[in-house]
Amino acid sequence: MTKITGATKVAGVVGHPVAHTLSPTLHNAWLAAAGIDGVYVPFNVFPEHFASFINGLRGGSLSGLNVTVPFKTVALTLADEVSERARLAQAANVLVFGPEGTVFADNTDGLGLLAAFAIQAPGFDPAAAPVAILGAGGAARGAAAAFLSAGATDIRIINRTVARAREIAADLGPTVSAHGLDQAGRAFAGVGALINATSAGLSGSGSLDVPIAATPATCVVMDMVYKPLLTPFLAQARALGRPTVDGLEMLIGQAIPAFRAFFGQAPPDGIDVRALAIQALGL
Repeated sequence: MTKITGATKVAGVVGHPVAHTLSPTLHNAWLAAAGIDGVYVPFNVFPEHFASFINGLRGGSLSGLNVTVPFKTVALTLADEVSERARLAQAANVLVFGPEGTVFADNTDGLGLLAAFAIQAPGFDPAAAPVAILGAGGAARGAAAAFLSAGATDIRIINRTVARAREIAADLGPTVSAHGLDQAGRAFAGVGALINATSAGLSGSGSLDVPIAATPATCVVMDMVYKPLLTPFLAQARALGRPTVDGLEMLIGQAIPAFRAFFGQAPPDGIDVRALAIQALGL
């Protein structure tokens, strides 16, 4: 059991809901292995209280927070300083609290996304073929920004409300285009990657009715959701023989730079946090 002291560094994750999160499993394993006097805890905050929750932490009561659904966009507006990654994504998944009362916003989701592809689809080249992204929230925008930074030249945002997809396309430039969900089959033509950046499938709730079969056989299919680890979206892709990338690998990838921001050093090597997370999922 972690011994809590007056010097214990506290960080955590805030969301609504947040019961599904595996972030405490990852961070607390790293803290224990590194011998750091620190703890990482989840915070379930109702949307109407989010701003007051964040502002109440100014002054360094916490080292920082990961931010998850549905707060990534609003978190950006509460920060005093914003990284270029977060500005481009127009969303923050990391807030760092300075002792003088400032809040710094960053976005490590894109780093996690690209790290997940590098590990689970090592032959994937983001510049080699178009990329399709489902959704038009902060996660989708962050994914588009990450692929742009990695050299992608044709990014297709597909969303039920096409106007929201058009907003992202207008902000990120001419290499990003917007498509309605009813145009998904056409938008999937020739893509090298298809990413679900919606919360459909989270904890087994709902699924996406999109024609994955319209993607090329070599298309890498990813779901940002990691509980369940094998979402209905990924299960359908695997049944079609598509290579897949799961949300757990992205979670681990984004957690590494977040840990460094919260605790001042990189996570220790030699800890199989993926195995620990899968065990926590009961798999």
